[in-house]
Amino acid sequence: VQLQASGGGLVQPGESLRLSCAAAGITLDYYAVGWFRQAPGKEREGVACTNSSDRSTYYVDSVKGRFIISRDSAKNTVYLQMYHLKPEDTAVYYCATDHTSWCRSVISGRNAYWGQGTLVTVSS
Repeated sequence: VQLQASGGGLVQPGESLRLSCAAAGITLDYYAVGWFRQAPGKEREGVACTNSSDRSTYYVDSVKGRFIISRDSAKNTVYLQMYHLKPEDTAVYYCATDHTSWCRSVISGRNAYWGQGTLVTVSS
């Protein structure tokens, strides 16, 4: 199983980015998929997640209304669209999944499969 996270970069505050998590060896449609981030000197936090059972979503409070997680089943990919980026969004972003349908498990961080991380830097 491989998860390939991509799409990070350097943007100015207020701009947008879309991160992609492409999978091989696992069908993401069957499982919950989460995005996490870790800023320098801080613990990793769960940012967003999508359940596989009912396609409901979870967002940490700090990104609600600005980030959208979505799936493309044909491409076996999960996206994180990020709008109105702030300097405090600067972090390495990781996608992750496990053999569960529920975000409650994925957001706990104890996942079997992780992408390699993609750096998002928000700075003027």
